[in-house]
Amino acid sequence: MSQSSAIIYAIANQKGGVGKTTTAINLAALIAAQNKRVLIIDSDPQANATSSLGVEVPENGTTLYDVLVSKRLLDEAIQSTYRPQLFVVPSTPDLAAAEVEMVQFLARELVLKKAIKALTATFDFIFIDTPPSLGVLTINALTAASHGVIIPVQSEYLALEGLGHLLNTIQLIRDNLNEDLRIAGVLMTMFDGRTNLATQVANEVRIYFPDETFETVVPRNIRLSEAPSHGEDILTYAPSSSGSVAYQAVTKELLHRSEKFLVK
Repeated sequence: MSQSSAIIYAIANQKGGVGKTTTAINLAALIAAQNKRVLIIDSDPQANATSSLGVEVPENGTTLYDVLVSKRLLDEAIQSTYRPQLFVVPSTPDLAAAEVEMVQFLARELVLKKAIKALTATFDFIFIDTPPSLGVLTINALTAASHGVIIPVQSEYLALEGLGHLLNTIQLIRDNLNEDLRIAGVLMTMFDGRTNLATQVANEVRIYFPDETFETVVPRNIRLSEAPSHGEDILTYAPSSSGSVAYQAVTKELLHRSEKFLVK
């Protein structure tokens, strides 16, 4: 598969703590485990995707900040991980400054899209992890996401709070910057089946997004929380845990949904 045909998904929700990074790294790792070349672009200044994969940015190493602000090539920023087919464009807290510095750029919403287009390395899938905001970094990710956005939604009260703003942003980007942008999936995360509330929230989400919501829900699972501190994905850290089983099922669903994009 040529780079130009890479399937590109953004993982976005401006509400924090909903499992964006957990979803990004585990979907990417599980797809990489199936012998697909996968790239994660860490577009969050908190750099959780970078650290969760055990990647340390070397001194004077190229990061996403350099790509967005200094126009360095994305190829220069790519780092390998412990999983042979999984790569990452790392982030550091410096990326927070990009939100301010990019304001003066012409077509600032298109910087990441152009950087990906110039990528010469070959990948089957690209996942863009985003910060908990709807600022320039998230807009760049949504503009670059040629195959859609995956929205993790926490199975708790106020889960849908702010989701309307995200949907409005998606519509604006679709109208002005990326006509191909679609909701590729809505994923219920941190699901606690012992509570009526979690079931009610999940049902409400399915009413709003009947076709987009994944059948699989991701449960609350301590192993999912522990894995990043070991710099590992859930398949490596705790392959038989409920969190791993859930993300394996979500990955299967996503790959099925992605089949229509694959070059025959």
